[in-house]
Amino acid sequence: MLRKYDGTASRRPWPGSSEARPGLDPCPTTTRAHPGKVLPESVQALTGGITLNGAIKSAIARIWTDYSEPLSLDEIARSAILSRFHFSRVFRRATRVSPGRYLSAVRIYQAKRLLATTTLSVTDISLAVGYNSLGSFTNHFTDSVGTSPSRFRRMWVEGMRGTPQSDQRAPGTGGTITGTVTLPSGFATAQVYIGTFETPIVQRRPATSTVVEAAAGRHTRFCLPDVPPGQWYIRAVATADSADPEPWTRRSMLLGDVDPVEVSDMSTSVVGIVLRPRRETDLPVLYAIPDLETGSLGGPVRTRQRA
Repeated sequence: MLRKYDGTASRRPWPGSSEARPGLDPCPTTTRAHPGKVLPESVQALTGGITLNGAIKSAIARIWTDYSEPLSLDEIARSAILSRFHFSRVFRRATRVSPGRYLSAVRIYQAKRLLATTTLSVTDISLAVGYNSLGSFTNHFTDSVGTSPSRFRRMWVEGMRGTPQSDQRAPGTGGTITGTVTLPSGFATAQVYIGTFETPIVQRRPATSTVVEAAAGRHTRFCLPDVPPGQWYIRAVATADSADPEPWTRRSMLLGDVDPVEVSDMSTSVVGIVLRPRRETDLPVLYAIPDLETGSLGGPVRTRQRA
């Protein structure tokens, strides 16, 4: 369920939590991490040392260029001039997903773009992004984005209001993921969407999510209560105001991530998310998150148009 949290240090319980856990705030101002659950500030701390070589760049460029074609793993590996086995291992290390999943994510992203910026029919769009079956495309799109292609188009025209809600769970059950989100230098403010996802890709309905407003020079607190037991990827998507006074440089998309967090009933995991500009290895955002900023779908920066 999407919860709006203002980031202030408050001990007021979330709605419904007093009945489930009398006297306890699932998101207290000061928390102690569940044993073994203190996470690094960002997955960047784990992967920031990976230098993209020309092989991975070539493979990613091939996927973004030829996503509408029936690309095989062998064809993508040849564009990287690597053996199939070695390429798969290196690609997964750089992107955290297989080449096939990356290609699938790009196809769904491009379908979102076409739904938002053209009047093409859903059938024509499914063919344009590499699907031979309208049924397969519709099912995959709905699963990834959280809504059907036709409804996504309507949501986009309406300004992304009424976005899909997170999965419902009884208040006071599961665990809590709390922590802070921090802007990189050079940015003043940002609206930040934070959710718990089943995979490294921002797709499918998150178990729980929230929106906070972050400001430069401070760690903005967030809280995700009622997270079901299991392993979850924390993903943050933001649109930020640049500190640069020039009007044409003011808005940017930022991403943040923590991999992965193990949650159990009544546990509390404390994490820190450091937002950053997009990297070449970042997957497109597929889930229909709220409209944090006009013109951001999670892929290449573009100007928003009405379908």
